Amino acid sequence: MLSRKQKLILLKFFSMFSVVRGYNILIVIIAQYLTSIYILAHDKPLKEVVSDLNLLMLVLASSATIAGGYIINNFYDSEKDLINRPIKSRLDKLVSQNTKLSFYFVLNFLAVIMASYVSFRAVVFFSIYIFGIWLYSHKLKKMPFIGNLTSAILMITPFFAIFMYYKNYETVIFVHAIFLFLMISMHELTKDLENIKGDIAQNYVTIPVAYGERVSKVMLTILALLTLVPAYLLLFKFDVGHMDMFFYLSIFLLLIFLFLLWKSKAKLHYLILHNILKLIILAGVFSILLIDVHVILNRI
Repeated sequence: MLSRKQKLILLKFFSMFSVVRGYNILIVIIAQYLTSIYILAHDKPLKEVVSDLNLLMLVLASSATIAGGYIINNFYDSEKDLINRPIKSRLDKLVSQNTKLSFYFVLNFLAVIMASYVSFRAVVFFSIYIFGIWLYSHKLKKMPFIGNLTSAILMITPFFAIFMYYKNYETVIFVHAIFLFLMISMHELTKDLENIKGDIAQNYVTIPVAYGERVSKVMLTILALLTLVPAYLLLFKFDVGHMDMFFYLSIFLLLIFLFLLWKSKAKLHYLILHNILKLIILAGVFSILLIDVHVILNRI
């Protein structure tokens, strides 16, 4: 049996894990490596990509920056989260705000140190990224359109770091990026619909708060239809191997999403829609493996 002190330490660990959303960071790490192996550095030997210390430092710097971003976002959103996510909020409060801020500065410092191993340009890149996350959390997220756009850009920035490292400018990469950007934009707007009650209470002027649910649903419909464009191109104009199954699945799920969207009225409905988009994004990460199912054997 664990002692009272050990239980408290364990609870605080899970609290901090919840604050930095460790599960999301793990997915980003996997996504960055799969993107490197299968898309950005598909012409390099597998061992060379996996054992590349520069890539590892970029991935770790991204992870530290994202973790820090979740901490500062949690710091500014603590009152709003009491309304929107009461259970998670109670868990998060097991760690004091001072401790969270200390972790925030340590993580950002480590991100810059790790970036310095790669190059001075990487240091500048992550310094700007850290500042962008702080500015978004402190001010921009309370603004309609600007907040959503900034959030989507910040979420794909870790992949831009890998893109700049490999300097691979193939058209298919930009099409993949557009698909991901549109999916993330839909995800963020749906999350705003889900959290509208807390946003109103804390004076966050999001798109649903400023323009209403109907306008938000129209915008989500337009974004969903726009997403079909890169999906079509990736299915019929580029060779994505067996990943085509993912794009067919995503189109099917987007049709279900649109059907449910116009019937949604309550927080639970928007939570379901939010989870459908999370499922598509998560499935997209692991479906990268389907681009070439023999890559592990062929490139060792």
